[in-house]
Formats: sequence, structure tokens, C-alpha cells
Amino acid sequence: MWPAPCTLTGTHVRLEPTSLDHSSGLAEASTDGDLAALWYTSVPRPEDVEAEIVRRLALQERGQMTPFTTFDARTGMTLGMTTYMNVDATNRRVEIGSTWLRQAGQRGPWNSEAKLLMLGHAFEALDCIAVEFRTHFMNRQSRAAIERLGAKLDGVLRSHQISPNGAVRDTACYSIIASEWPAVRAGLTHRLMR
Repeated sequence: MWPAPCTLTGTHVRLEPTSLDHSSGLAEASTDGDLAALWYTSVPRPEDVEAEIVRRLALQERGQMTPFTTFDARTGMTLGMTTYMNVDATNRRVEIGSTWLRQAGQRGPWNSEAKLLMLGHAFEALDCIAVEFRTHFMNRQSRAAIERLGAKLDGVLRSHQISPNGAVRDTACYSIIASEWPAVRAGLTHRLMR
């Protein structure tokens, strides 16, 4: 299995392989900020968290995803979920996505450090040639966060997907390539030190 499940730990955040044992913490986290009500992203409702974990683990079994549960490294509080997805082992490419954080975990160091850990693992342990990020074109908060990482916009896939509510999604596609990783790492590390 590539990438194999592993735990990634930093100063602020710990990413653990997702398991059904995380259901109650993730259900509680999804209520913080009523994230399931956001129309431009997909966060499970508390009652749907277990099914979402099962879905992600099934994709992991097929070699398409490596899911993580995000925890505050200091308090142990469950913050949300993230994944390596759209895994392309042949071409050593992954997408970091299906990420959500409880409202209390947004705009703090957790997401930046999680991305630093995941990017570091992708480029340094997995020898990826590129890491992708995709988000709804209308999700300005997500697009700004991806751009702050140092990812570059590759383009927009227009009318790319039909959302559960029937709306057609334009998908903004970003990437960081291996040669950019040292500068991206330096920028993320500097931001976390502030």
C-alpha cells in the first residue's frame, strides 16, 4: 500500500490513521461551526461520520486514499480529517484533500502544520514528484489557504462535478512540485514560528 498508513506528529498537530475508534470525536468536531451546512464543501453530519470513515477506509483498501484523523497534539482534542487521495503510485503523485477542521481549529497553527507534515512526508519519504490540491472554485477560504502554502494554480476544471445538492462545481486545481518543496517548507516553517 502506497502511501502506507502512518502517524505524523508535530508541535501543534498529530495525524493518525483514521479508524472507527475516532467516530465520536469526529462527530463532535463536525458540530463545531455547523460545518455540514456549508454548501461548497463536504463535511459529514455527526450521524454520518461513521459512514464517512467506512467510505474512506474502503478507498484505502483499494489503494486510492490514505485517511488521517487530525488531533491537537497538546490537548488530544479531535479537530477533523484529511487525506492523501487520488493516489497515483506509478507517477508518485498524491492529492491532499477531503480536509476539514472544526471551527475552533481554523485560523490557528493546526492546518498549516498538518500540511507541513503531509507535504514533508510526501516529498521526503514517498519521493513524490508533485502534490495536488483541489477545491470548489467558490470556496475562497480554502483557495486562500492553499495559495498561502505556496501552491500554484494549475487551472480550473469548469462544470467538473455535480454536488450532492445538485449544484455544478467548478474545481480549482493547484499543485506543488518537488523542486518547489524547499521554498514551500521554509515558508511554512517561518509562518509556524510566528
